[in-house]
Amino acid sequence: MSLVLYTDAHWISPYVFSCFVALHEKGAKFETRNVALQDGAQHDPQFAQHSLTARVPALQDGFFWLSESSAIIEYLDETLPGPRLLPEAVKERARARQLMAWLRSDLGPLREERPTTTMFYGHSSAPLSAGCEQAVAKLVRVAETVLEGRTQLFHAWSQADADLAFMLGRLVLNDIPVPPTLRAFFDVQWARPSVRAFVERDRIPYVPYPGGAPLAPPKK
Repeated sequence: MSLVLYTDAHWISPYVFSCFVALHEKGAKFETRNVALQDGAQHDPQFAQHSLTARVPALQDGFFWLSESSAIIEYLDETLPGPRLLPEAVKERARARQLMAWLRSDLGPLREERPTTTMFYGHSSAPLSAGCEQAVAKLVRVAETVLEGRTQLFHAWSQADADLAFMLGRLVLNDIPVPPTLRAFFDVQWARPSVRAFVERDRIPYVPYPGGAPLAPPKK
């Protein structure tokens, strides 16, 4: 049985993005199945039972199911042939895990004020709050520190590159200025074929779901 990745129906989840890119980078054969979060489909008893957390993404590998993007990425790296998703060197791998965990747990004001709907459905020009400005400054500081002017974090590409680029996309795609070195990093990563496969997907009209982001005005 082929791998199945369960995704949000709008294809805007940064965590779905991570797993989708990872599968592409591995050259894996897989299919996708949408879960209509706007209809509460993640709470369907069968999906909730299999995924445990009733969230997307979820990966089905035969009779084995796994949810939570970080766990899925490590599972793919340990079970599939192809290029590594995380660095081979222990310290680089630790740094990649640190960045990926941080991007999933911090910068809340930025995620709230520039949600992923503003990356794929509509631009937002609303002023940033003081808290969001602080989150932007922290993102820029950390990104500049770890990249040191490069367009890739380590000697070889890693999943942390894509995840960092996605977070920077909340700025770049909403015309929030970033330093030239970070824009160069974003442009290189955003042009990667695995990333383009996610970005260029056809998307259904956005329907908000409980707890989901509102839709920003259409892009000009």
